[in-house]
Amino acid sequence: MPVAVPPTVIPPINEYDLIVVGAGVLGSAAARAFGCAGRRVLLLERDLSQPDRIVGELLQPGGINALKALGLEDCIEDIDGIPCQGYAVFKDGNMVEIPYPVNEETGEKALGKSFHHGRFIQKLRDAASSTKNVTVMEATATSLLRDEDEDKVIGVVTKGDIEEKFYAPMTIVADGLFSKFRKEFTQKSPDVRSTFVGFEIQDLTLPMPEHGHVILGKPAPVLMYQIGTHETRVLVDVPGVLPSQSNGDLKKYMENVVAPELPESIRPKFIEALETQRLRSMPNSFLPPSANQTNGLIVLGDAMNMRHPLTGGGMTVALSDVVLLQELLSPENIPSFTETDIILQQLNVFHWKRKNYCTAINVLAMALYRLFAADNDADLAVLQRGCFEYFKLGGECVNGPVGLLSGLIQRPMVLVYHFFAVAFYSIWVEFKTGGWSQVPRNILRFFTVIYAACVTILPYLWSETQY
Repeated sequence: MPVAVPPTVIPPINEYDLIVVGAGVLGSAAARAFGCAGRRVLLLERDLSQPDRIVGELLQPGGINALKALGLEDCIEDIDGIPCQGYAVFKDGNMVEIPYPVNEETGEKALGKSFHHGRFIQKLRDAASSTKNVTVMEATATSLLRDEDEDKVIGVVTKGDIEEKFYAPMTIVADGLFSKFRKEFTQKSPDVRSTFVGFEIQDLTLPMPEHGHVILGKPAPVLMYQIGTHETRVLVDVPGVLPSQSNGDLKKYMENVVAPELPESIRPKFIEALETQRLRSMPNSFLPPSANQTNGLIVLGDAMNMRHPLTGGGMTVALSDVVLLQELLSPENIPSFTETDIILQQLNVFHWKRKNYCTAINVLAMALYRLFAADNDADLAVLQRGCFEYFKLGGECVNGPVGLLSGLIQRPMVLVYHFFAVAFYSIWVEFKTGGWSQVPRNILRFFTVIYAACVTILPYLWSETQY
């Protein structure tokens, strides 16, 4: 009798047009955008439960515009978000309002929105998973698959219940601040400048509701903004080595160093929250952008480019990147993602074109942080005082800087103009308040302050010109 031979089991071939690693803001938006364009997309995320982070909670008006361009504006609705009309900046007991600009064509005032980060992410993930052609999977991408002969990324290896391989001619890596794949793409590494310590205050009435609050204290700024009906986010910037939380030094730092710098109306609730809320921390890093030059691989988001979160520009840059990328890699421009030579040309265009919006946001964030964390640097302290007085002038002295910060003005030269306008105005303020007896000292300070301004902004501008 012939022996029955069992049928050969052929494993399924997991092939897609695009694999996206990381279902955060950028990854989820990208999966949705390319899925809507007819690409077969696999979106991978190691943990699909609602994330709980202390940043990524304020979306600037420019980011909302990008969200609308992607058809995702519903994702900031029904999450108990709070409209943001601008900022209130505090220094030495004084306050200046910095409202978002009014659209001259429509007469409407620009608005941002603050919210619980995790709720926003879940809405973005829901939008991606409900998109035709998009598959969302909970699995950890452990390595990239490469075609060594062609020096090209051809997919990823994942570890979930079992190890699997997924193939695609294009992979987008958006795995965030602690990216495991960054080293595959660039020699640059994040430069950690300080640490944010974050917690929530319950039922706090801020001096200016529906505004982000920036307190210019010593040694560094404190941010506050409402993220829900009852919750206000507090972010305390701590330069240098973070005090230990386990032995109580961090709490003492908050009570003895930070609390006295806060407005009196905020201080009691701040101290009360220190007794009930968990203090969490995250590094504040700077990572200048790099061009994507690896066949089959695009690295985006915090894995590719970071700036200090002081100005809340990260999500705006991420969403704007998706808007630009979906245009450059549209089916009309790139019928198939196998056309690697054309894709690399388009990615070169992407690298330089994105600088229209990211340069101003990146450089402004880092330059403002240096000014706002002046501490004992006399020249930076002059610039900090001058910056505060410059904002008090109102008009274009506010509209220009806040237009840059909000992502509505996408012209880096506007940033250069206002930054050096602040520098010269700072010197004028010193002359005006110092009197005749201080003239010799202030003449010398003119040169030292201008030098401080140059070394504050020019290195960051230079980093944006690099490939």
